[in-house]
Amino acid sequence: MSERTIFKEEIKTVLKKPKMYRVILLNDDYTTMDFVVEVLVHVFHKSAAEATKIMLDVHEKGKGIVGIYTYDIAATKIAQVEDLATKREFPLKAIMEEE
Repeated sequence: MSERTIFKEEIKTVLKKPKMYRVILLNDDYTTMDFVVEVLVHVFHKSAAEATKIMLDVHEKGKGIVGIYTYDIAATKIAQVEDLATKREFPLKAIMEEE
């Protein structure tokens, strides 16, 4: 007779929160303030008042934090900003920084 050994293995799953990234709009000398507000409302779903405040930060401080997202969402939002800017012939740029 053969003897069988049965091993029972316990596996623990550890879930980590995803890294978060700040999306930041950068100021330039050509993009209109109205277009920046339009982008903030349409891409980032900001209210007109909040969009105006962020646009003023971009204009006065050189950059403005738009929101904090997971990597994939931040990258998608940046691509949307740059696509809209290209279509309207503005050099508006957005970047992300790890939180």
